[in-house]
Amino acid sequence: MGYLNNNTGYPQDLLMSRAIVKRGNYALITPGGLVKNIIPGFENCDVTILSTPKLGATFVDYLVTLHPGGGNAQGFGAPGIETFLYVISGAISACAGDERYSLTQGGYLYCPPGEKMTFTNASSGTSQLFLYKRRYTGIEGRAPWRISGNTSQLERIQYEGMSNVILQDFLPKEIDFDMNMHILSFEPGASHGYIETHVQEHGAYILSGQGMYNLDNEWVPVKKGDYIFMGAYSLQAGYGVGSETFSYIYSKDCHRDVEI
Repeated sequence: MGYLNNNTGYPQDLLMSRAIVKRGNYALITPGGLVKNIIPGFENCDVTILSTPKLGATFVDYLVTLHPGGGNAQGFGAPGIETFLYVISGAISACAGDERYSLTQGGYLYCPPGEKMTFTNASSGTSQLFLYKRRYTGIEGRAPWRISGNTSQLERIQYEGMSNVILQDFLPKEIDFDMNMHILSFEPGASHGYIETHVQEHGAYILSGQGMYNLDNEWVPVKKGDYIFMGAYSLQAGYGVGSETFSYIYSKDCHRDVEI
């Protein structure tokens, strides 16, 4: 399978990029360098593969633009694989099991391992999705379940007691789940309380605003449309700049001991 270059014709200036790739540590992927991948099941869609095991992640993230009539009728997911879908913009119709879901901007759908989701564009224009998949790590006698909703329904939690940093959790904090998806939002000037160092890894897509992000003690400017991968033990922290809320959706593995 090949790919189509995100081609804009002859260059108008020097070929330059803000992107940074340090495999296994961290990466910043910017919109200007994205390519469109051809993947079975995705029809009339522009699909960009973001984080993968080739980068050092234990998950795969995608950015998908659905054109009118576009979608995935074959099914996204596989035995042992859990999946998550978030609507960045537009509207889609999604199916999982015997249920149909009408999802607009901020809508989401989590499917437990082995349960495929299908989706089609329900907008007259384009719709954009953030997709995630990961091999589920189970616990005997416990299993996750399908969850759907919209960010407008999620509790707004003061992150570590800070009123200007808001956290929203998509999934329950139950050991049935081995990961969670969150939105973290910083008012201009707000920041993490400290530079974090932990075993969990993240894939983060920036939904709004601008920020400065500490990635392994390198301060990097980031903005809406950028994607950040943060590997295990990569130092990390951020703060919002400008006049708009700096907000991103991100995944985190959780609720499991380390295998040795």
